[in-house]
Amino acid sequence: MLVKALGREASERHNPPDDVLAPPLIKGVHRDTMAHRVAVIGSGCSGLACIKCCLDEGLQPVCFESSDDIGGLWRYKEKPEPGRANIYPSLIMNSSKEMLSYSDFPPPADFPNNMHHSQVLQYYHLYVEHFGLLQHIRFQTSVCSVKQMPDFSHSGQWEVVTENKGGDKERHIFDAVMVCTGHFTQPHLPLKDFPGIDTFTGQYFHSWEYNCAQGLQGKRVVVVGIGNSGGDIAVDGSSVAEQVYLSTRRGAWVVSRVGDNGLPCDLINGARLAVLLQRYLPSWADYIMAQKLNQRFNHRLYGLLPSHGFSKQIPVVNDYLFGRIISGRVVVKPNVKEFRGSSVVFEDGSVVEEVDVAVFATGYNYDFPFLPSSLKAKAGFRLSLYKEIFPPSLEQSTLAVIGFISGLGSIIPLAEMQARWATRVFAGLQKLPPEKCMLLDIERDTREMHQRFACSERNPLHVDYITYLDDLAQQVGVRPNFLGLLLRDPRLGLSVLLGPCTPYQYRLCGPGQWAGARQAILTQWERVARPFKTRTVPEHRSSTLPLFLTVSSAALLFAAIYSQSKITAILQDPEGLLNRLLNSRVVDLPLSMKTGLWFDIIFDTVHYFLNTGR
Repeated sequence: MLVKALGREASERHNPPDDVLAPPLIKGVHRDTMAHRVAVIGSGCSGLACIKCCLDEGLQPVCFESSDDIGGLWRYKEKPEPGRANIYPSLIMNSSKEMLSYSDFPPPADFPNNMHHSQVLQYYHLYVEHFGLLQHIRFQTSVCSVKQMPDFSHSGQWEVVTENKGGDKERHIFDAVMVCTGHFTQPHLPLKDFPGIDTFTGQYFHSWEYNCAQGLQGKRVVVVGIGNSGGDIAVDGSSVAEQVYLSTRRGAWVVSRVGDNGLPCDLINGARLAVLLQRYLPSWADYIMAQKLNQRFNHRLYGLLPSHGFSKQIPVVNDYLFGRIISGRVVVKPNVKEFRGSSVVFEDGSVVEEVDVAVFATGYNYDFPFLPSSLKAKAGFRLSLYKEIFPPSLEQSTLAVIGFISGLGSIIPLAEMQARWATRVFAGLQKLPPEKCMLLDIERDTREMHQRFACSERNPLHVDYITYLDDLAQQVGVRPNFLGLLLRDPRLGLSVLLGPCTPYQYRLCGPGQWAGARQAILTQWERVARPFKTRTVPEHRSSTLPLFLTVSSAALLFAAIYSQSKITAILQDPEGLLNRLLNSRVVDLPLSMKTGLWFDIIFDTVHYFLNTGR
């Protein structure tokens, strides 16, 4: 099926930013032998990354997609389709566009920072068109089974049986398989944990079935579970319902998409230095984050305070929940104890009567029904996979599970990095350690994850986001050399080290290096600012003078140590220094954003000092 009109129109209107060098269309690497054929199961964000990475390494991908379009989770459907992920019309991406992008394809500058699901799908269509991925996808084709060939120990090949929309089955032989089916397709509805549910006189359903608030008008609604879906549905439903009750067992930390100075929260808090603090001083970092969140909204006062620290579990991202609570439209309640007819009894003994609807936002089960049971062994609550990718028991490392993971950040950079490594293994460019070593690594990682995070059967996939990316990047050979960057290109080095960990950092060097990566990093704040420029507002520079004086003083001290002979010339022209700062490389950004880029200002300040008087 051709790309839908929405994607075609978007691609005509939006091209990669002019100031970012777009990578060339993919061409397969020429090899003396026939390229390996790789089956990619699913064309969501992970599957698309796998297709592109296969082509990068000279492999021949064939992607099987059971639906009629790309997008996976982000392809909205008016009616839920069994076996597929489902989203509601109001869904907004939690991650900002610069943090969720593919590493060599920045989103259009005029796209909003936190995109509506329809714009996420547009971005996928742009990616597919730019790299010519569509020809490698077979739509309306489901995978029935994936089995090792009889000579697998020697060939590493797989038998893949598919079925098209008409019911015709086909047998294929592939040299490798990449599984990209996600983990939001099988709703978990634990009715046995809710005594009396069979007596409930109202309507109940899983959040997977939720579409919109229509049908909740004037009704009393209980939402069970306070994950991202539960929070969204409580807020959405409260706009029309008589009353919404949000039930939570353990509470949750709630963060907004909007951070300091109105900038995307994940960009402000996604720096590598923050990760170092979290890794080596976790208790202190959790305390600081809790203090910051509670200064904005006291979680204890609002009945949301969880028993775990901030880093133990992925927080709820919601911009409106506190407003609904303070207005009384949403009432926070403890865990549900039982149902009694039209009443819901909570663990604190309180009762809500005449409940019309119960929505269970209770997570998802995960399974890969087409894989052999031998490949679905578990380590703790998670699948036993080396680096969350490779089953260690295979004699040939020719199967990879991609995107079956979560962290405090977007899935796209995680899945893309997994795909980059897996395809290099398939191409014979890198090798995995022996099975014994992989099992020991899995055991250690599982133990550490259970210590670090509140893992459970419903939440088994959590990893340290940047730490995991860096670990895989080290395997691929694309982890940034921070010291080298600081010495060769100080501005870029400071942006990488102190700025947000955007995916472009992993295209600066090594296999798959992209010539546009540097420019993409240095212009990322301009793309952040672009969607806000819908009304020109005069800037008042005087308000930032104290900050610049403070920064200048610190830089002045540094310069004094470096060269006392230049201080006199500098002090004779302080106005020139401030003008230099105000017209620095980030001159096109709002002053509030310049303030956030303090490391860039320091660099320009020191640069000014060291070059004055020459």
